[in-house]
Amino acid sequence: MLEGDRALFRICFFIAFVLMLPSGVAAQVGATPVTAAQLLGNPDYAAISFGGFRHVSQEKVPTVNELKEDLRILSALGIKVLRTYKTQKNAHAENLLKAINQLRAEDPKFEMYVMLGVWIDCEGAWTDAPNHEVEDEIENTAEIETAVRLAKQYPESVKVIAVGNEAMVNWAASYFVRPAVILKWVQYLQKLKKQGDLPSDLWITSSDNFASWGGGDIGYQTEELKQLIRAVDYVSLHTYPFHDSHYNAEYWQSPDTGKDASRQAKADRAMDRAIAYAIEQYEKTRAFVHDVDPQKPVHIGETGWSTNDNGLYGEKGSGAADEYKQKRYYDGMRQWSDKAGVSCFFFEAFDEPWKDAGNQAGSENHFGIFTVDGKAKFAIWDQVDRAGLSALKRGAAPVKKTHDGDINVVMKKILDISSQPVNQFIETVNPDHVAGQPIQEDHYRVLCNDSLPPQTASATFPSERLKANIWEGTCQCSLTEDGHWNVVMGDNENKWWGCALEIQADGKGENLSEFSQGQLHFDIKGTPDAEFQIGFQTGLYTAGNQTNNGVTFQPGGKYQLSETWKSYVVPLADMDQSANLTDVTSLLFVRGSNGMSDAKIEIRNVYYAQ
Repeated sequence: MLEGDRALFRICFFIAFVLMLPSGVAAQVGATPVTAAQLLGNPDYAAISFGGFRHVSQEKVPTVNELKEDLRILSALGIKVLRTYKTQKNAHAENLLKAINQLRAEDPKFEMYVMLGVWIDCEGAWTDAPNHEVEDEIENTAEIETAVRLAKQYPESVKVIAVGNEAMVNWAASYFVRPAVILKWVQYLQKLKKQGDLPSDLWITSSDNFASWGGGDIGYQTEELKQLIRAVDYVSLHTYPFHDSHYNAEYWQSPDTGKDASRQAKADRAMDRAIAYAIEQYEKTRAFVHDVDPQKPVHIGETGWSTNDNGLYGEKGSGAADEYKQKRYYDGMRQWSDKAGVSCFFFEAFDEPWKDAGNQAGSENHFGIFTVDGKAKFAIWDQVDRAGLSALKRGAAPVKKTHDGDINVVMKKILDISSQPVNQFIETVNPDHVAGQPIQEDHYRVLCNDSLPPQTASATFPSERLKANIWEGTCQCSLTEDGHWNVVMGDNENKWWGCALEIQADGKGENLSEFSQGQLHFDIKGTPDAEFQIGFQTGLYTAGNQTNNGVTFQPGGKYQLSETWKSYVVPLADMDQSANLTDVTSLLFVRGSNGMSDAKIEIRNVYYAQ
């Protein structure tokens, strides 16, 4: 073959080779591939959680052209890594990858990469009877196999596969699974990498609450979780100080700011604490992860701040939801994560109205840094002009600033933060006791005045302080100076509600094994005529071993409520003979399945007797 013929052959062979490559790869020929290891922790590759849904139902999936609009906007902001959530229940993920491919074909310099989410459910998820011990194998397999197909079809875009979204945290009561399920699928994907059926530089993770990764409740720190930590390429954790402005309001309240401080001053102090709170959860998680695997990278798969709410986080709630606070959190987390070399997938790019379709003012619909119609919120006002966003559109509307860019409107809309503490504690403890050691005294006081129980008896107090914990904001409760616990059921008819006096001992319960033949004493009065339970809890919900042990108050029953005080002595054996009394985590709980607006229960003189 002549030299000219050889050159022509090489050219033809190269063209044929490029044409045979999977869609999109041709644009990368000759370029150095970008790997997950190079993306994550790199401040040049800003990350964000992304859902392109613009309507109140996920059934209306965004088109490729609509997604290209969103990608142009995000790319102009310097965002280069997107996180998705499902693969096969709708066409969103695949349409997104098509859109990226088309933009890359139009401009070879266009960069956008994907952390492809795989949704994982338990058996019976989203029904009245989810089975958390078994997975929905049919749906989960379909999600995984679709992820494998997309990762092979779009290797230039898909750099991470995340198995499950908050799929291990036990408050995801509708669908969570045990870590063994996530581990199974992670190991399956890692095996495909070793076999060459997936790119070797594709990283596999799971994206879950910080506590699920061992950064909080010790009940999660199981051997299965440790195996999962070793199996993933990195840990992707979630942290939400926004939600905890209600559920753990101790960090959020600002008595140190002063009741006469301005709303902005209170907001600034609270947001400093919120950022520190998120960093603390990250550090605690990293510490546990590195105890298991010292070299394992840890990044933030989700954190965010909603700008509107008509419930727990709005004007009458924690006062967290407004644009000023979102900007403080967005800027603070970006600055910290860039400096720390941590990828932070801020939640989220655009508001998505399907998340709480029945309540459009609800916080879940307003986590975006853009509104659903493409207005840039205060968090990124400073980038609108610099990034040239006003030349871009989402739908028919050009990108512009919310409130027409009027800073005075943003400042007026800062929600006030109460200086009054939300959570209350019983601080009287016995410092000579350690939680977990058997209580030997005859009487164990929970909520008593000085005259009870009888002074002639041997009596003690909890080993650690007790927290009056409202479960998921379902009711109200307060402790009074004269030793009463007042519980007010909200307007939550046909919904469960509950609260408890929980011992604060790092997941350990009080050991009341000596009281197995004893009784729980309490006085009670109130107004509701709905059925409810009262008793104690053992174990931890997060560990899957929690039990509610109690008696039922109901009209016409053995235990009845009246508007005058009545004393009850309930044998512990009548509550639940199978209860593990070595691990009593809630010394008293009240729970009902039907609430009545403003109905009240008042409890006093609570103690255990042998």
